[in-house]
Amino acid sequence: MEFDLIDRIRRHTDVHRDDVLTGIGDDAAVVAVPAGRELAIAVDTLVEGVHFPVGTAAADIGWKALAVNLSDLAAMGATPAWALLALTLPDSDEAFVDELARGFAELATPLRLALIGGDTTRGPLTVTVAVHGFTAPGEALLRSGARVGDVVMVTGTLGDAAAGLRCLAEADASPYVALIERLNRPTPRVAAGNGLRGIATACIDVSDGLVADLGHICKASGVGAEIDAAMLPRSSALLTHFEDADTIDFALSGGDDYELCFTVPADRAGEVSANMARLGGGATRIGRIVEGKGVRVLNLDGSEIALSRTGWNHFVA
Repeated sequence: MEFDLIDRIRRHTDVHRDDVLTGIGDDAAVVAVPAGRELAIAVDTLVEGVHFPVGTAAADIGWKALAVNLSDLAAMGATPAWALLALTLPDSDEAFVDELARGFAELATPLRLALIGGDTTRGPLTVTVAVHGFTAPGEALLRSGARVGDVVMVTGTLGDAAAGLRCLAEADASPYVALIERLNRPTPRVAAGNGLRGIATACIDVSDGLVADLGHICKASGVGAEIDAAMLPRSSALLTHFEDADTIDFALSGGDDYELCFTVPADRAGEVSANMARLGGGATRIGRIVEGKGVRVLNLDGSEIALSRTGWNHFVA
């Protein structure tokens, strides 16, 4: 039965790449890294009830399990190539596996990302994906290069996913479909990450919350950051359904956005804005890198906003 499930996944996710010498079907995959390229690798695990609500559609789980990993590659400025999938299932539900593989393939196929192996086992529903991508030597985007005077920017909009999670508790969630879609099917900013190579001084994807993730850049770079709350990009759907203060809270600490937060020299911010608009999704200038430590969020009058939380932490209740 296990091998039947593997065959079902393979049929849905078959992508041919010349650099995959041996894919699914042997004890290990054999791949060839192109000459003159470096390999970026990332892995994430999604657990039912922690990373996606119980009852989430299988196709959405498949999409999101890949998307959160591709977002990590995007933050490194890497081009996706291969993936591994480890799937833990309560039972051998063929229809569920078909739908999960379909959602995975919907995202993987346009990017020419090949599934080259993995594992299936029995247990609580858990999906682990490892992705591999290429960067030019020395061009990977890191968290450690932000400099005082750089501007802080983010792609897309923030806060929709956290708002969508809250909206799932509504008796009628149909008015909030756009927000819930951002929770279930985030868009990894692969093209944006590639476009930032050689320009961004530091980059991270926003998975745990903007303040928390920008804080990682600050710590790695030995700097501080100031965010202008009024500049936070928020979608029309979010602004329609929630009060302004709530939208700011979602944007600052909600997490699950999988947008890119990055720093660039101030004199290149306009160039970056134009490039990101051309690539789709756009980018917004939200603050600056300063001397000091940590992240401060400022009102229009320059006063600091006190934060009750900064983002998600798996090991803090």
